Amino acid sequence: MRTYRYFLLLFWVGQPYPTFSTPLSKRTSGFPAKKRTLELSGNSKNELNRSKRSWMWNQFFLLEEYTGSDYQYVGKLHSDQDRGDGSLKYILSGDGAGDLFIINENTGDIQATKRLDREEKPVYILRAQAINRKTGRPVEPESEFIIKIHDINDNEPIFTKEVYTATVPEMSDVGTFVVQVTATDADDPTYGNSAKIVYSILQGQPYFSVESETGIIKTALLNMDRENREQYQVVIQAKDMGGQMGGLSGTTTVNITLTDVNDNPPRFPQSTYQFKTPESSPPGTPIGRIKASDADLGENAEIEYSITEGEGLDMFDVITDQETQEGIITVKKLLDFEKKKVYSLKVEASNPHIEPRFLYLGPFKDSATVKIMVEDVDEPPVFSKLAYILQIREDAQINTTIGSVTAQDPDAARNPVKYSVDRHTDMDRIFNIDSGNGSIFTSKLLDRETLLWHNITVIATEINNPKQSSRVPLYIKVLDVNDNPPEFAEFYETFVCEKAKADQLIQTLRAVDKDDPYSGHQFSFSLAPEAASGSNFTIQDNKDNTAGILTRKNGYNRHEMSTYLLPVVISDNDYPVQSSTGTVTVRVCACDHQGNMQSCHAEALVHPTGLSTGALVAILLCIVTLLVTVVLFAALRRQRKKEPLIISKEDIRDNIVSYNDEGGGEEDTQAFDIGTLRNPEAIEDSKLRRDIVPEALFLPRRTPAACDNTDVRDFINQRLKENDTDPTAPPYDSLATFAYEGTGSVADSLSSLESVTTDGDQDYEYLSDWGPRFKKLADMYGGVDSDKDS
Repeated sequence: MRTYRYFLLLFWVGQPYPTFSTPLSKRTSGFPAKKRTLELSGNSKNELNRSKRSWMWNQFFLLEEYTGSDYQYVGKLHSDQDRGDGSLKYILSGDGAGDLFIINENTGDIQATKRLDREEKPVYILRAQAINRKTGRPVEPESEFIIKIHDINDNEPIFTKEVYTATVPEMSDVGTFVVQVTATDADDPTYGNSAKIVYSILQGQPYFSVESETGIIKTALLNMDRENREQYQVVIQAKDMGGQMGGLSGTTTVNITLTDVNDNPPRFPQSTYQFKTPESSPPGTPIGRIKASDADLGENAEIEYSITEGEGLDMFDVITDQETQEGIITVKKLLDFEKKKVYSLKVEASNPHIEPRFLYLGPFKDSATVKIMVEDVDEPPVFSKLAYILQIREDAQINTTIGSVTAQDPDAARNPVKYSVDRHTDMDRIFNIDSGNGSIFTSKLLDRETLLWHNITVIATEINNPKQSSRVPLYIKVLDVNDNPPEFAEFYETFVCEKAKADQLIQTLRAVDKDDPYSGHQFSFSLAPEAASGSNFTIQDNKDNTAGILTRKNGYNRHEMSTYLLPVVISDNDYPVQSSTGTVTVRVCACDHQGNMQSCHAEALVHPTGLSTGALVAILLCIVTLLVTVVLFAALRRQRKKEPLIISKEDIRDNIVSYNDEGGGEEDTQAFDIGTLRNPEAIEDSKLRRDIVPEALFLPRRTPAACDNTDVRDFINQRLKENDTDPTAPPYDSLATFAYEGTGSVADSLSSLESVTTDGDQDYEYLSDWGPRFKKLADMYGGVDSDKDS
């Protein structure tokens, strides 16, 4: 027969009053239904009807933050199989079992050992079981039950930020959104009002307000002006329990700044400004600064300055300093104290960036009066013109007045002025100036052809204050006068063919003139009067400043007349008329049938680098002569080898022709004339040297005559020196004869053969030491010596 067991679970809730939850039922298989009685806290007993259930349990609440000294009692676990004899053992498992929750294994009492915090863990799920101590087997199936921590208001609201920062434009409408603050509460929002937060403003009224439920902060006061107050500190409180008494609260600080809008126009701190400036201030010179104040910031405080009206509207200007927002008054044109001493201006300051919604506050601009007083300074003299241009004829005489310059002191004192010329611009002192009246006059003669323009500088200086001076350029143009005759444009040298016909053009002439007449040059050409009659040529004036030379007859003969000189008169058509005579050289030449020149009397004119026929013939004769000389020299050499050597010194001939080393001797008059040595003046002027080819470019030089008692040896030495320095001398390998040999000559012998007659004997024994080639020579000279000794 199946037995039925019942498990009794008793829970005690540690509250001042009993709390019950809605019973929950759970079916457990294997246990038949049976009537049992479950005792709960209190003495009430309810009769429960079970249908096939072995467990019955509920969800209970346990207070958090228990502050008692003993363990907090949770409930009791009891099985209907427990006979009270200690045979059963109760076991608790699950969340916090054995640590947070403990059970008396004999009685089944459950207790909480620690203080519980719902914010850490709101629900604990436990499992209960009863086992037989002896067998260790469960007598009841394991079952779960829930312990839910009951919340109490132990957490105050906390804001997400300790300090909030926000901005809002000044002059905003009421209710303008500023910022939203948020606070959180760790308590259970589903149980009671512990987590229900209400916002309120503790500090910041009446400027701002906060919505109690959302925490949105808005403006609460109209026309809040940043210029009056810019920073606001608002304190917001968040309180739970719906704001009721006893609720917990937290606070936060909100720093609110009013941002600037352009709600203030610029304003000048004073209505009139006064400045001073010297009249010498150049354009662009700053005179003074003015500043309009604007309470706004940034671009809302930017100011533009302008001159709207006044006497000096065109004399002064105003610009804005972007860094300081000041207006700078500057000089626009040159000032003159003598013309105007005081100027009055109206200067306006305005905002370039304007917000239309604030136009009702008035125009966003302001104006002020600026008075400028011009101070007098000692100014240098001022010329009546910036530059002077004068003219003068080139034939003007010295001290001729050209013109004058004028300068005066612009100051009220009207100090006297003196004039001078800057000599750095007139180094030659061609011009001068009257220091009193400024008259310019010449101090030297002028020549337009040398210099057309003279650019000088005139200085005007105050007599009382020499430091004050000014300069002016003076340009003087020299006017042309017909003082130069026309001339040929080039040197003309032409030719005419022998077979030329009459009226044939052989040359075109052109002329130039240094003068520059206003109407242009008009030259006329003609033959000189002395050559006009009987001339073989005529001049044809082409009336275009050119002329042609024409033949006057048929045929010319260069052998009769090789060169014609034609004097041509060239005249200009200006006043006074100037003329000059130029000579044209015309050579008569042989030409071919086409009129091309072939040869003239003066070949150098046509062929300046060629050779004449006579020169070519002379060159050929020189070459033939040179060849004959070489042949003769070779023959004489062969003859010398056959002649015996001179044995006796008495065998000396008058004319030793066989050597032919130093000339032909006295009788060779073709090579040398002894009379020339004695009388050098006998040389003919037209006689050319016969030992070199004559050159047309160099004529024979006349040498100074020697005195009758001049030593011939000294004369020859002098001629040798002259020959060395003579550019027309023949080359170094040419023979120049200045002496002769032979008995009875007025000159001493120059031959070295006479050396054998000297008293001093010579020793030729050293020839034997020169080798076999000199053996014959050693025997010959050695034999002579031996004969002499014997």
